[in-house]
Amino acid sequence: MRTHDPADRSVTSRRRWLLSAAGLLAVAVALLPAQAAFANGSRVDRDATLRGEGRELGIQIGSAVAATPLAGNATYAQILGQQFSSITPENEMKWASIEKTQGVLDFSAADAEVAFAEQHHMLVRGHNLVWHSQLPAWLTSGTFTNAQLTDLLRQHIMTEAGHFRGDIFQWDVVNEPFNDDGTLRSTIWLNAIGPSYIADALRWAHRADPRAKLFLNDFNIEGIGPKSDAMFALVKSLKAQGVPIGGVGFETHLGLQFGFPNQFQANMQRFADLGLDVSVTELDARMILPVTPALLQQQADTYRQVMNACVAVTRCVDLTVWEYTDKLSWIPGFFKNQGAADIYDENFAPKPAFFSTLDALSNPVSKRHHRSRGDGD
Repeated sequence: MRTHDPADRSVTSRRRWLLSAAGLLAVAVALLPAQAAFANGSRVDRDATLRGEGRELGIQIGSAVAATPLAGNATYAQILGQQFSSITPENEMKWASIEKTQGVLDFSAADAEVAFAEQHHMLVRGHNLVWHSQLPAWLTSGTFTNAQLTDLLRQHIMTEAGHFRGDIFQWDVVNEPFNDDGTLRSTIWLNAIGPSYIADALRWAHRADPRAKLFLNDFNIEGIGPKSDAMFALVKSLKAQGVPIGGVGFETHLGLQFGFPNQFQANMQRFADLGLDVSVTELDARMILPVTPALLQQQADTYRQVMNACVAVTRCVDLTVWEYTDKLSWIPGFFKNQGAADIYDENFAPKPAFFSTLDALSNPVSKRHHRSRGDGD
């Protein structure tokens, strides 16, 4: 990861202490053997890893991470460190996790995840600074004026982004700001501050951590339509105003029953043509259960298509799966009778989707100009 400024030395010391405590388990575990496979006629090398093949193309291959299994499940930690070059804390950087009681800050779980990443030469996506969900109860049930809410949001962004200054390569600064029809979502922040809360949040985050790439992140913007058009118009306007916006995150929570998003690659490319990085930030592809060989093949093809699109867009710099194992997937808890959305199964065995993703990296269908993003390997 990047070298810290002198002002970050206290943070670095804390990270090193955490490495000696939380990181020892992962160090002690031997690497699982890579598996060989054939995917659409292309051989996947036995020693190949997602992070290694991604590095050759200048793409970080990441996974969302959960604090509890990271600390207590050796297999989970081992595969994470072996296969992926970036992580995104799934919940541990959200406001409700950081500040359950007003004024009482707890970064311990997120610090441990950052320490794991440093130990394994991984980058960290910060997720997230501004969202309408997973806010602490003291905030949502409080009786604050609009001016007080503005100050609270500014303070939160400055405090959290400042705490992790130098540790984050991409921040999801504002998460899920749009409705599906392209209108701005009615949230505590829109209602208190107005549409300018997005630009304000980006400016505050940049002030707290000038070197991090600042992203807007949303779902259902993969294809061209009202919601992605609204995001495109917003980021184009922000850039014209000189607001520090560095990229757009496409969550890419897909359902096999709905088919592949229309014009996904072309959509990412139009954002890239604005001079922005683009990232696939929360990829999974759920199926209606039970699992069948045909559905697993369809899923593998879907992951391949996403990876191919990212490879084809030079400014696609990161592809993150939203937890790499079905064991920890959020899907069954939110979509009845659906699941098996990830690239490893519940027993940590790689699925066809793992091999199709690896093959798409190893045998890209389009040429790509290498854009190194700082992987320490």
